Amino acid sequence: MVRLFGPLVGLFFAVALLWSFGIGAYTAATDPSPPSAEALFVEHPKHVEFSFDSAFGTFDKAQLQRGFKVYQEVCSACHSLKQVAFRDLAALGYNEAEVKAIAKNWASKAQTFDPKTGDRGERPNLPADHFPAVYYAGQGVPPDLSLITKSRHGGAQYVHSLLTGYAEQVGYKNEKGQELLKMFPDAKTPDGLYFNPYFANLNLAMPAPLVSDDQVAYTDGTKATVEQMSKDVSAFLTWTAEPKLDKRKQTGWPVLGFLVFATALAYLAKRNVWADKH
Repeated sequence: MVRLFGPLVGLFFAVALLWSFGIGAYTAATDPSPPSAEALFVEHPKHVEFSFDSAFGTFDKAQLQRGFKVYQEVCSACHSLKQVAFRDLAALGYNEAEVKAIAKNWASKAQTFDPKTGDRGERPNLPADHFPAVYYAGQGVPPDLSLITKSRHGGAQYVHSLLTGYAEQVGYKNEKGQELLKMFPDAKTPDGLYFNPYFANLNLAMPAPLVSDDQVAYTDGTKATVEQMSKDVSAFLTWTAEPKLDKRKQTGWPVLGFLVFATALAYLAKRNVWADKH
């Protein structure tokens, strides 16, 4: 009897499990949970064109230098750039003397440690040094910006959208015309945070860093509007994340051409080897 009822009991529990799973899946598909404020009001990055976007695109060195200036004067007080060395700036068009001056005059100094005495100290930065880490005394640690465009969906477009996307929460409507606080009265931005529809949860601890035109003095005659400064620093941060982008594209096309040629040769060789000799 035990041998008879054992498989039946196992079959009963298997059918019950499958039945429960089916009911749960059907309920989830037909009765979805109501959308959240984030799902309805977080915006996709703006469409912005950069010189390096296309397969043949390259960095604009003048723009990269302007972007570095924005980072230096606006962003560097809070955000590190620890994956980049001062000497890497030569790729932006700075000469050796300019790189040395930038490193020497950087606000944060290089940290030193004497293993014999255990003493710590500071010294001026050298071109071989990486940008010093920023020690932030506020709540939380702002992210390092070295790879920010690679770690955020949308890359440079996301960074640009975030920098120019701060808005008043009261009366804010999404692209469908839905008003945030009318649909979600409890979604008010807490004190100490700032509303930004391009951020993942709509509330950002960083206040708007670019607040007015001519906040940074460009030396190449370009008008330093908020829009322009945002695009320039976004391009610069793309370079910090992908400094070899131009070289990779220059190398990639010949490699693809060789692969096409090799494929054609392989096909012709196959036709010749397997040709009917009779």
